[in-house]
Amino acid sequence: MTQLAMLGDAFASLMTVSTLFNVAWATLLGIIIGALPGLTATMGVALMTTLTYRMQPDAAIQILICIYVGAIYGGSRSAILLNIPGTPASACSTLDGYPLARRGEAGRAMG
Repeated sequence: MTQLAMLGDAFASLMTVSTLFNVAWATLLGIIIGALPGLTATMGVALMTTLTYRMQPDAAIQILICIYVGAIYGGSRSAILLNIPGTPASACSTLDGYPLARRGEAGRAMG
């Protein structure tokens, strides 16, 4: 089997309805976790680990990755709009993003 065929099979396995549903809810939950000050991306992954024990390994890892990435993204929102970093990784966003938001350029800062 060539590498291109293996890549195509991997891509096709990611485009199932259940996989896309898991990506959607896990990312949304990660954004919510990240937007809440005090909850970090690592804590979100730690909380979700107990719920992924009985899942298939590929689905569990995918959910944990989506929680992490969503939490990092969600943490930047509160950092830019409220000057309160949602996650430690978004602390630098308060230095650049919040002054832009105060000048009326919040969309540019979040982009």
